[in-house]
Amino acid sequence: MTPQWDPDKPIYLQLYQQVITRILDGYIKEGEALPSVRKVAAEYQLNPITISKAYQMLQDEEVVEKQRGKGLFVMPGAQELMLDRERDSFLSHQWPEILMQISRLKLSAEQLLSVNVNNPVEGKI
Repeated sequence: MTPQWDPDKPIYLQLYQQVITRILDGYIKEGEALPSVRKVAAEYQLNPITISKAYQMLQDEEVVEKQRGKGLFVMPGAQELMLDRERDSFLSHQWPEILMQISRLKLSAEQLLSVNVNNPVEGKI
């Protein structure tokens, strides 16, 4: 199944974020190999250079390491490193916007906490 790509964002950045998300969610564990460039290119019907670009970003950030003749493997500590980075990014970029929206809508903590995450309509605000 080919994912829906955001036309406003380069595909290699979206692939990069997918790998980060899969590491954070535990679908790709530390010490595990990433799928080969060739496999991902065939699966998503993309140019291998696009996948290589995303994988290079992961190497540059020391999330994965290349093992000669074997492929790319998730580094020990990568999940914690990505978790710290994603938390910092959320708190400095997304959270301030969310807080402004909460304030603008005059939502109380009780209203926010009463929302059922699995079924937002059920816990109506």
